[in-house]
Amino acid sequence: MRITVIGTGYVGLVTGTCFAEMGNTVWCVDVDEKKIENLKKGIIPIYEPGLSEMVERDSVAGSLNFTTDITEALETSEIAFIAVGTPMGEDGSADLQYVLAVAKSIGANMVRHMYVIDKSTVPVGTADKVRSTIQKELDERNSNLTFDVISNPEFLKEGSAVSDCMKPDRVVIGVDSERAEVAMRELYKPYFMNNDNLIFMDIPSAEMTKYAANSMLATKISFMNEISNICERVGADVNKVRRGIGSDRRIGFSFIYPGCGYGGSCFPKDVQALIRTAEQFGYQAKLLQSVEDVNYAQKRVIVNKVKRRFGDDITGRTFAVWGLSFKPDTDDMRESPAITIINGLTEAGAKIVAYDPKAEKEAKESYLKGNENVSYVKSKYEALDEADALILVTEWKEFRSPDFYEIVRLLKSPVIFDGRNQYDAKRVSEYGVEYYQIGVRLIKATGVTA
Repeated sequence: MRITVIGTGYVGLVTGTCFAEMGNTVWCVDVDEKKIENLKKGIIPIYEPGLSEMVERDSVAGSLNFTTDITEALETSEIAFIAVGTPMGEDGSADLQYVLAVAKSIGANMVRHMYVIDKSTVPVGTADKVRSTIQKELDERNSNLTFDVISNPEFLKEGSAVSDCMKPDRVVIGVDSERAEVAMRELYKPYFMNNDNLIFMDIPSAEMTKYAANSMLATKISFMNEISNICERVGADVNKVRRGIGSDRRIGFSFIYPGCGYGGSCFPKDVQALIRTAEQFGYQAKLLQSVEDVNYAQKRVIVNKVKRRFGDDITGRTFAVWGLSFKPDTDDMRESPAITIINGLTEAGAKIVAYDPKAEKEAKESYLKGNENVSYVKSKYEALDEADALILVTEWKEFRSPDFYEIVRLLKSPVIFDGRNQYDAKRVSEYGVEYYQIGVRLIKATGVTA
């Protein structure tokens, strides 16, 4: 099939590339000329395992094309994906200006019947707005062209997005016509040769499904973090509690790991957007507001632990930070707990030496830009040299089994604040380390063992 994907951000680029990989002819469109020129050269704006190789392969094959000209893309396409951002507005609601701008452009440039698919995460009712925007443009053109608006929310996980796209556990599709359902079955048929996990429903339900899924996962995280804060105060070990409740098949282990809060492009934004949507319909989503409140506070837990250990005035102290991205296997720092932790410590007078395998550029150019108390190094051990303590924020694989002898040797004081509970507390204490976890009382250091 011939497909246009408008927006070459995380969702758009992965989606377009994966459809091209299946043999479709895909045009990826973006208003950013520099980004498009870089993509034509094989320069990928994001880090996602396996994506760069696929972009290069499909570009050479001619199945994946990049342009700033939507007219050129729509000239031969029968399907148009809207995959632009829906950033959080000042009131927490989803900002639809980019989605509706694309809809307007589609209406102004389409030349045949189009299947217009909302891939962006959008609140209930967006499809109606997209439909009216396109129709208005067609009316101004005195055109009798027809189109279908379809909701097809993405469920990509950063770090495994290519796999999620190529081997989806389910695809949710909201349609309001048989014609649209037939077209979507054809589009997704290559992904389900051995099974059929296409889930068709009405459009409002499909729009709601994405928000409900992300809010449910965010709720599990905040719940476990709430439990961790209680555990720490009563003397329980949240790591043992997690194993105890996760063994219940009704609960499971997914998303019940305590930590220093969730971040990323989806959970914070989508929880807030669903809260605002509920308010617009006269309902107060108290549980979801609590989920957000708990997460906001959780991002400061590490800062509070550091201040309790070293004092409120940490001027002259230096802290090594391992991990800047909001999760491993991505360079995405949107809403990352590292931002809150680093800014909180530097505001209190500390200096930070940070290391992340992929997110250094994002930190320097955007999220920590202008913070002169932050420096960056190229290895995890380099960050430790003469630092007062180590703070682990992101659970990259290379942080899972570090050399604790080297950590003790390099740190000015053998103190670790672990925002992801990566290590065995008793074992770490045997190296002479003061080891602070989430949801666990401090186990005193016992001295370095040979």
